Amino acid sequence: MRYVASRPFGRGRAIRLSLGLSAGWFAALAGGVHQARAQYVGQVSSIVMDARTGAVLSQSNPDLQRYPASLTKLMTLYLAFKGLRSGQVSLDQPVPVSAHAASMEPSKLGLVPGSYLTVEQAVLGLVTKSANDAACALGELLGGGDEDRFADVMTRQARALGMTSTTFRNASGLPNGEQVTSARDLAILTRQIIAEFPEYYHYFAVPAFYFHGRQVPNHDPMLRFYPGADGLKTGYTADAGRNLVTSAIRENVRLIGVVLGARTNPQRSAMMAGLLDDGFRQEGVADVPRTLVLARGRSRHGRAAIMLAAAARSANAGPDQVAELPLSPHHHVLSRRGHGHVPAHVRMVAAGHAVHRRHGHNHG
Repeated sequence: MRYVASRPFGRGRAIRLSLGLSAGWFAALAGGVHQARAQYVGQVSSIVMDARTGAVLSQSNPDLQRYPASLTKLMTLYLAFKGLRSGQVSLDQPVPVSAHAASMEPSKLGLVPGSYLTVEQAVLGLVTKSANDAACALGELLGGGDEDRFADVMTRQARALGMTSTTFRNASGLPNGEQVTSARDLAILTRQIIAEFPEYYHYFAVPAFYFHGRQVPNHDPMLRFYPGADGLKTGYTADAGRNLVTSAIRENVRLIGVVLGARTNPQRSAMMAGLLDDGFRQEGVADVPRTLVLARGRSRHGRAAIMLAAAARSANAGPDQVAELPLSPHHHVLSRRGHGHVPAHVRMVAAGHAVHRRHGHNHG
């Protein structure tokens, strides 16, 4: 099903700023942040955690400091959810787009300086397209107009959650040598998002939303092809490699998986699927036949294609069988089942049905 943000707002409405911090607090924070060096592509870090108990089911280099890339947006979203919970911001509140936010490198929504989008549209832009311009704009709103101030808030929140290897320098995850994290820290953050904000967690499962009349699909292949997956986030930069955080639930057992530094999208997806499969087996959950997307590319006939691997995983399973599936819009918009409460002002439309944006409700 599709999400369409549909509540109007006016540009003249007062913008509520949140999460303000004192100058003294910033000074204390600046003195406590260490400068770290991240590990690079070629050495994968991973962890699988039971979301309920926090028990670690498997791990490999879980504490090496890595560049988070767009997994940074998980903390941006955590703080947005925190602001929504406290009433400091609202879903339909306008988010001003500064020249700085609009200048962010792709992936982006293409926001124009001086325009606005809603908090909800920004959230959707982060979880689907991993939009850097929307992340920066949202960070500026939450940081009192300053992304650097918001990054300090992010780092302090990370410390409060026990993310001892994490430092943030921006809201998006665009390259910064001082912005680092670890697989363990990202699992801690993900577990906190799931436990603390069940009313907002469903956003991570949105397969697509409409923005300015165009469909924005979700980048996360696990949502479409891993049974039980209902979030969270992909990430990539040249130095970070291919990163992925996934949560999946089967038979009331929820697992969290983190893979950092994979060389390719197929490797990243296959590793995550295998790690989660093994984790569910450790928890006594039976294997589920699955079809896993491994990559998008061009077919030998030159057409866009999704590379699929059909697999009934078991301890003795052989290699996945890989096939090509033509890419069509229907592969981006799938039915959504069992992902929690949906706000009344968010309209969902079943897959395969036309969706039209209500005129006048999107700005910038």
